[in-house]
Amino acid sequence: MTLRSRDFWFVMALALLVLGIGLGLRDPWPADEPRFVLVAKQMVESGDLLIPHRGHEIYPDKPPLFMWLLTAAHSATGEWRIAFLLPSLLASLGTIALTFDLSLKLWGRRAARLAALMLLFAFQFTYQAKRAQIDPFLVFATTAATHAFMSHALLAPSRVTHAAGWFMAAIGTIAKGVGALALLMLPVIAVARRIAGRSPLPPKNSARRSYMLVGAGSAPRSFDWAWGPLAFVAAASLWLGPLILTTWLRDDAELSAYVREILLGQTARRYANPDHHFQPWWYFGEVMLTTWLPFVLAWPWALAYAWRRLRDRHDARVFIPLVWALVVLLFFSASPGKRDMYILPILPMVCVGLAPGLVFASRRTGFRRLVLGFVWALSLPLLIGGLMAVFGEPKFEAKQEAARELSGHVDALWWMLAGVGATGVAAAGWWRTRHALRACFTLMAALWIGLSTVAYPLLDAHSSGRAVMQRARDAVAADTTLGLVGWREQHLLQAIGPVAEFGFKRPAAEQFADAVRWLRAAPEQRALFADAATVPDCADRARAIDLGKGNRRDWLLLRADAVAACGH
Repeated sequence: MTLRSRDFWFVMALALLVLGIGLGLRDPWPADEPRFVLVAKQMVESGDLLIPHRGHEIYPDKPPLFMWLLTAAHSATGEWRIAFLLPSLLASLGTIALTFDLSLKLWGRRAARLAALMLLFAFQFTYQAKRAQIDPFLVFATTAATHAFMSHALLAPSRVTHAAGWFMAAIGTIAKGVGALALLMLPVIAVARRIAGRSPLPPKNSARRSYMLVGAGSAPRSFDWAWGPLAFVAAASLWLGPLILTTWLRDDAELSAYVREILLGQTARRYANPDHHFQPWWYFGEVMLTTWLPFVLAWPWALAYAWRRLRDRHDARVFIPLVWALVVLLFFSASPGKRDMYILPILPMVCVGLAPGLVFASRRTGFRRLVLGFVWALSLPLLIGGLMAVFGEPKFEAKQEAARELSGHVDALWWMLAGVGATGVAAAGWWRTRHALRACFTLMAALWIGLSTVAYPLLDAHSSGRAVMQRARDAVAADTTLGLVGWREQHLLQAIGPVAEFGFKRPAAEQFADAVRWLRAAPEQRALFADAATVPDCADRARAIDLGKGNRRDWLLLRADAVAACGH
């Protein structure tokens, strides 16, 4: 039914345009993108897909599944500049398709279209979909699992569907440990059935499927339940099986430490006792209200509508996805360490649960006026700010370019912003209040298309490591080996010619000491590429070559004469 829907193909075509445009126009950007791509690149070069490495050190922070996807994308394209964004793009398209499909089956065509479009244009979702992060794939795996669980409970009970939910939850788990949170939907469904058993409300129409809690699917047989954990173990074993076997066979202390860190340190310890990203308990409320725009604009109407369906009809289609989302939200809120993307996996199910409320909201004049106000509030600053940068006081343009370390005149950026603003103004003026959502989606599409095709390429020189590594290579002979000190992942990833490194997590002083000894062993064939902040006072900076800024840091090239006084 979904594949025959014209609305589905419209939404997917629009999603492909918005999310896919700009592919290949930029390099991986810090902080996370170069790290994952570097690990994947080293997997390709070494042939070791099991134990991820960052330089010569084992990388223990994340399971390797996402890096496997990157290697697969590279095998298909042969070009890292394209391959590194493909997994996120395909995963995000899959998430939108699943959201549309479930909303269509539960609520109908109009609700499915609105749910999918609100998901697509939520700032956080679109931003993450256009980055090489684990989170877009995690969102897809979580959505696939919860889609399966809800389909099993509310649409057509099936041991295959039920097992598929467990399988995808495990895939999410070996991508990022919190993927197992999809399994929390199972107790929510159990609670729904418990309430159903006590509810005095009968189905209103016995001739049709009832989605009231009294009709929230039939409880599966115990035999059916057994397939779920087996599917979870099978999926998790795709990674854990070879890892545990290899650890046992090698009897390597470093490898054993890696296993302990990846299985415990990066999950339970990081949740209970994080090292950074400390935020107050209400932090995710702020995240939702800001980064889930324009979706949250509908919440006053959509939530009220959802509450009425729960109160009056005990609708499981609302209860299950929203209560599950609330449980996951409370789980992350309880941890002192919080990042905005942690709650992204609940967004698709929130869209599904509120889908009929979106239809209700779209018919309210107050909501339409609010959306139109949002369009004006975003469009006018973009239009005025862009025109001011091009035609106004030169100091304004210079200030903006300096703040973002942009070199030269970048009028194309300011014209793009003005063009996006003009598009929003024109859309608001053309469609007005009656079709405010069309104006909103037009503005959001124009914004992301403009950012992807104009802004990202212009910002690439500042945000990637390619430019500073090119300057370093131009300052030495082609066969000179560069020793990296205080380096970041983008520098090793985008290095040109032969390089050496002295550890990533090691203290900079230790890196520099080893690098100086390495340099003196062959001073004619070697040079140091170093973060200026890591270079000690013993170095003669007058003899160093200033490579300029890269990623808000100053970089130096040092020959043996510049470090002659160091290490004695």
